[in-house]
Amino acid sequence: MYSFDSRVRFSETDQAGRLTLEAIVDYFQDCSTFQSEDLGVGILPLQERKLVWVLSYWQIVIDELPLIGEHIQVCTHPHEFRGFMGLRNFYLKNSREEILVRANSLWTLLNRETMRPCRVPEDIQSQYILEEKIPMDYAPRKVAITGEETPLEPLTIQRYHLDCNGHVNNGQYIRIAASFLPDNCEIHQLRAEYKAQAHQGDIIYPYQYLDGSKTIITLCDEQKEPYLVAEFSSLS
Repeated sequence: MYSFDSRVRFSETDQAGRLTLEAIVDYFQDCSTFQSEDLGVGILPLQERKLVWVLSYWQIVIDELPLIGEHIQVCTHPHEFRGFMGLRNFYLKNSREEILVRANSLWTLLNRETMRPCRVPEDIQSQYILEEKIPMDYAPRKVAITGEETPLEPLTIQRYHLDCNGHVNNGQYIRIAASFLPDNCEIHQLRAEYKAQAHQGDIIYPYQYLDGSKTIITLCDEQKEPYLVAEFSSLS
């Protein structure tokens, strides 16, 4: 297990003073990045080999959201390599060692020049210690689009949406999708399927689907091909 300690900042909280879902995504992404950097297989070493990890799928289950000022620990470990994919767990704990949030994720290794998947090299795999999957109710990777469709206001991708790979950052997709949730929506689970990469200047066409306790947001191109399909499940 790899972990780092932090404290919930004012800038990471919502109107109720709780850590936002978008901030959780950022914490988890940072934790896996820190581990790879410390192992010598981080962003720059992969760039030199014309490789990049891209996120393909999130499942994040929230039992409780920490409040502003709370001390937290963010943890991660990979649990499987499968061809060109890496599977990784995350969880967030409070100062009493209670797990508040847990997650599973699937990452795809791409060749940066062709943007095609490539098998994870043995020397990269060997840097990581695989651990058992954490206990949680694992959902299917594919996120179904169900419910009544409502087109939403299109938006243009700006430079601040991008990361060092030149496309929209994983967390920014979630920020955009979450901005279309109904007011006072208490999220218990997020499932997000990343399907394509958006770049600066691309126009995003969002759609909302309501299906019982689930709100599904798709972020699409002009032909309605999705960049992201995100399912937000509430407790009610």
